[in-house]
Amino acid sequence: KRRHYQSGAEKRKKRKEDEKRKYQEKGRLLKYFPKNVLTAGENAAATSSSHDSLGPVSAYIGLFSSLSVASTTSSSAADITSSSSAVASTTSSRAADITLTSSAVASTTSSSAADITLTYSAVASTTSSSAITEGAFCSANVSAVSRDPADWPEVLSGKERAGLVIRGPSDLNPNFKFPKRQDGRSFHFHYKFRLLTNGEKIQRTWLVYSMKSDAVFCWCCKLFSKGSSKLITEGQRDWTNIGAILKQHENSPAHIKSVVSWKELELGLKKGQTIDHTQLTLTEAEKRRWREVLIRLIAIIKSLAERNLAFRGSEDKLMVPNNGNFLKEVELMAKFDPVLREHIRLADKQGNHTTYLGKTIQNELISCIGDQLVKTMVAGIQESKYFSIILDCTPDVSHTEQMSVVARTVSLEKGPEIKEYFLGFLDAPDSTGAGLSSLILKRLEELGIPFSNCRGQSYDNGANMRGKNKGVQARLLEKNPRALYVPCGSHTLNLVVADAAKESIVAINFFGVVQKLFTLFAAAPQRWAILKDHADITLKSWSDTRWESRVKSIEPLQHQPEKVREALLQVRENTKDPTVRIEAQSLAEEIGSFRFQICLVVWYNILRKINVTSKLLQSATMQLDVAVDLIHQTKASLVSYRATGFNDAVKKATERCEEMNVQALLKEKRLRTMKRHFSYEAADEPESSALKKMEVSFFNVVVDCAIQTLEDRFSSMGKVRDNFGVLNNFQNLDTQTIRYQCEQLGRTLSTGNESDLDWKDLVMELESLPTLPKDKMTALELLAFLHDKDICELYPNLWVALRISCTLPVTVASAERSFSKLKLIKTYLRSSMAQERLNALAIISINHEVGSQLSYDDVINDFASKKTRRARI
Repeated sequence: KRRHYQSGAEKRKKRKEDEKRKYQEKGRLLKYFPKNVLTAGENAAATSSSHDSLGPVSAYIGLFSSLSVASTTSSSAADITSSSSAVASTTSSRAADITLTSSAVASTTSSSAADITLTYSAVASTTSSSAITEGAFCSANVSAVSRDPADWPEVLSGKERAGLVIRGPSDLNPNFKFPKRQDGRSFHFHYKFRLLTNGEKIQRTWLVYSMKSDAVFCWCCKLFSKGSSKLITEGQRDWTNIGAILKQHENSPAHIKSVVSWKELELGLKKGQTIDHTQLTLTEAEKRRWREVLIRLIAIIKSLAERNLAFRGSEDKLMVPNNGNFLKEVELMAKFDPVLREHIRLADKQGNHTTYLGKTIQNELISCIGDQLVKTMVAGIQESKYFSIILDCTPDVSHTEQMSVVARTVSLEKGPEIKEYFLGFLDAPDSTGAGLSSLILKRLEELGIPFSNCRGQSYDNGANMRGKNKGVQARLLEKNPRALYVPCGSHTLNLVVADAAKESIVAINFFGVVQKLFTLFAAAPQRWAILKDHADITLKSWSDTRWESRVKSIEPLQHQPEKVREALLQVRENTKDPTVRIEAQSLAEEIGSFRFQICLVVWYNILRKINVTSKLLQSATMQLDVAVDLIHQTKASLVSYRATGFNDAVKKATERCEEMNVQALLKEKRLRTMKRHFSYEAADEPESSALKKMEVSFFNVVVDCAIQTLEDRFSSMGKVRDNFGVLNNFQNLDTQTIRYQCEQLGRTLSTGNESDLDWKDLVMELESLPTLPKDKMTALELLAFLHDKDICELYPNLWVALRISCTLPVTVASAERSFSKLKLIKTYLRSSMAQERLNALAIISINHEVGSQLSYDDVINDFASKKTRRARI
């Protein structure tokens, strides 16, 4: 009985010791885990064996590890177990126990992956009905919370607390000047130190200053304490008594307890002895793998988009025919890249494995790449400040009106450089001036580009765009009078040629014959083969809207008229169709006529002069002053051509007629007599010859109309250029003229109380400018001169005026070029493409130079932030 009594006493004593140790462990764990989790752990602790070295702690570890189950397929569970064992060998014995526990409870299910990472700071629970991928501590989320305590939420989660502990308290620059209140008091750096009796100073690492609220916080109490002191809640701003307040606080038991909790957690995280260390290592490895996969997928998407290739095929599966360019590129890269090879292996091995190779992920990645490019371009526009907009519209293959938006600015990153950024297509259901102006203003507001910094606008010559009352340019000028309107120079040249061609019946008939030639040969492959056998240059059709492109259609007739005529004669001999035979015969006679050869030489010379100017104007770096000089040179060339051009054309036409063995003679036509309505009207004076009549009715009419139209249609561009003319001609102007033109420029760039420059200071800057390397310099050359000499700060008003001058557009060629990409991207087979996808693909394709500097990490981070992902990235 005595032995049994003693045994019972020993049992009761040991039970009390176990309960005491259990409550001690529970008190320690309460610092980091919710109470409801520990309540569940008590039941597990009660069943723990008496010889367990960790006692109840092992039960809590088992509980927490069971919550960290990675539910995957059987192969994934095996991979996780082996990886856990490999990682456990590098950690301490206690971490190894945790690893084995985590591996032992790994199970395989058919549901979605549930990855929950636990730390000393938080415990996350999960349900089996949904996929949860929430990491309590992950390096990607370390910087999720601001380091300023004033920005912290009222309740910090475990991962936020752990991230803040790893980064530690923020510190200020020693040169930082604290703001003073009205009474002259402020915080000072000496409060960051505690002065001891012996004169030594101990730094108060827990004391943090908030620049947002101009207050100080106790960093550790803000993290681990729930007190109501101002150092914990709203921050202490009592600079009069701050010394006494800090001394009282640092001696309080609550503060000491918070410091101890802070240091314990920090030490545990640094030594890697947190409960989730092994799981965190596996999570980080998985995250790196997914990021490597996404880098390759983004590179493939970017490559296909830049080349305007289709992504999808008739199948959306790997290793099958007709699965599209995207999956074929993935398969090709997987043959040489181990990352994609392993990714495809897992995708084939696991039916429900997340692959990120589907059409939905393609659209999301395309959108993320386009968004990052737009952010980069918008940042460049905002840095340059001043910009101009270029707009043009066209219908796509699905009969949707697409408006191309291009921004022109002067980049100062590596030196003055004119850049034009394509900002995307906008669906424009309302093509009126009001609809288009509201559409572009809304788009600029969405991008964060202030329209008040717009200094130029350029469109074609459509009534809805250039209308003086209700056009887009008029409505935008009402919003911003400094947004100067410059009509498209190339489109204006087209109208010049079009107006000239309509003034003469001979000219209209000439282009009709040229089009008939192309139609006849292109109607049958046999006729086209005959043409290729005779002529080295093939015929080309001409465009109704691009008149300067007609020079390409008449080049074969200009250089090889006799060979084209021989091809027509052979077509006449070979064909059995009487209609074709008659048409070929009439065209051959027309080409061999003296009248046609004169028209051919005249039109080729006129179109060649205008075509050269048009191509130069379409350059993205063309400046307004250079463009106006080119127009003046073209006009002078036409004036000079009018004096001698017809005689030269007659000589050239005579030589060609002799080569074709036809008579160089114009047929005389009966002169038509006009009836006189009044007796005082004089009779019509007949021309002396048919050649003279052709010179008057054709050559003079066409050239005079071109010269006059050139002057009239470019008058608005000349007026805008005159406002900035002082920047190019100040060396040849007297002081009074410089002063007058500078004042005019100042008024142009002013509205209300706002002004871009001080015209009086501009006058002094122009007068004190150093000797220039050339007598006449363009605005961009002068801008580069100031930049290279590093004297921009000496001439700020001139610097601003030159930047605005270079920002003004000359043509809408960049918007026209985007239409070419539109036709390549949205084809007949891809006509159902969504607007968002079309917009992103066009941005990637057109702005490929900006895309070459794209950061893949930024795209991946944007992709991860869109919504919760099954994979850790």
